[in-house]
Amino acid sequence: MNEANPHEAGSRAGTDSPTDWLTPDEEHSWRAYLRMVTAVQVGTAQDLAELGLSEPDYEVLSTLSEREDGTSTLHEQATKMGWSRSRLSRHASRMEARGLIRRAPDPADGRGCLLVLTPAGWDVLRDAAPSHVASVRRHFVDRLTSDELAALGRIAQKLSGAPGGAPGMRP
Repeated sequence: MNEANPHEAGSRAGTDSPTDWLTPDEEHSWRAYLRMVTAVQVGTAQDLAELGLSEPDYEVLSTLSEREDGTSTLHEQATKMGWSRSRLSRHASRMEARGLIRRAPDPADGRGCLLVLTPAGWDVLRDAAPSHVASVRRHFVDRLTSDELAALGRIAQKLSGAPGGAPGMRP
């Protein structure tokens, strides 16, 4: 359904309030945003795949590396990544099987666990980071002027709802 010119009457099914449909300019901006996010993510994901990593792999490794000891609780890590604990736990199992991370009991929570970046995980991240940064530059940074980057940064910060931007967001 076209969000700017819907074929349906002016209210959503099951509600009595009228729908504030998008104007053509609003719809154009929304769809352009979606295409932009998809294009950047597909490009960087393909580049990571050439290194043997998925986007989630890199996100787990890079966010764990933000801690001096490379350790985080499963709960904190899931929150930082915007994932459910069960999703992260399943992904962590796959990364653990590859030797990139290990699990350890959480001394502060008998039911929880810690995710720990292994020496092999640190090595993979160190090897992948320069290529990933080059990919982010190629698919994102270098395509924009410094003014456009600054404006996009302000917009992203505003939309993320976080005063300093989304927590833990890294290239």
